[in-house]
Amino acid sequence: MLDYDFMRTAFAASGIVAILAGIVGFFLVLRGQTFAGHALSHVGFTGATGAVLLGLPPLAGLVGFTVLAGLGMGLLGEKLAERDVAIGMILSLALGLGLLFLHFFTSYASQAAALLFGNVLGVDNSALAALAILAVLALAALAAIARPLIFASLQSELAEARGVPLRLVSTAFLAIVAVAVAECAQIVGVLLVFTLMVGPAASALRFSRRLYGAVALAATLALLEAWGGLTLAFYSDWPVSFWITALSGAVYFASLVEWRSRGATTA
Repeated sequence: MLDYDFMRTAFAASGIVAILAGIVGFFLVLRGQTFAGHALSHVGFTGATGAVLLGLPPLAGLVGFTVLAGLGMGLLGEKLAERDVAIGMILSLALGLGLLFLHFFTSYASQAAALLFGNVLGVDNSALAALAILAVLALAALAAIARPLIFASLQSELAEARGVPLRLVSTAFLAIVAVAVAECAQIVGVLLVFTLMVGPAASALRFSRRLYGAVALAATLALLEAWGGLTLAFYSDWPVSFWITALSGAVYFASLVEWRSRGATTA
């Protein structure tokens, strides 16, 4: 399997993206902002199709459009009600633009399918380098805001009273989420971003009660699911995105069973 160059590149790309998605996704779930991740994935499709129509790389459109949307979501609202309205409005505007771009995108059917469902086996060395650079920048930015982000996520009112700039932290975090979403779309497509962004993180929160242990577990689960999906796809000739999604779902349901059995035992 690893004798093929494209498989080695696919394993490297999926590994980079999975680790980023697992770590960023953990905070996304912890903050109850999974709707934002879902919205940003659809926004990313609009950006990617627009970039292709302009003759630019799809990844450039994915990253650029999702980061702008993430910044907009963060600036427009921090409180739950404000945030949901802001996300809904940006999602509606993006989908409207996406409809327009799809009107002109009909001659790029294969590229549209790759954007929707991912094509990790088509990642080349230049795209791999871009994914690695973006992942390093995103993780560095996340590390820079980690302490106020954790404080604001667990005790937002106390954090605000202590002078933590909640809107600034939220905006910065959503920009990081946007980069992670754009990278995930390269692996599993914009329709299945939850597979790597939410599934491993939600499972880790069930399996582990320690914050940093859960973060590490989320990254590990995402990595194992991505590499496991690639391996199963190679030997079965079924789509990679399907296998990653199936593994993510299986691990999540296993975490639910374990969590409920733990609760029953405690009771």
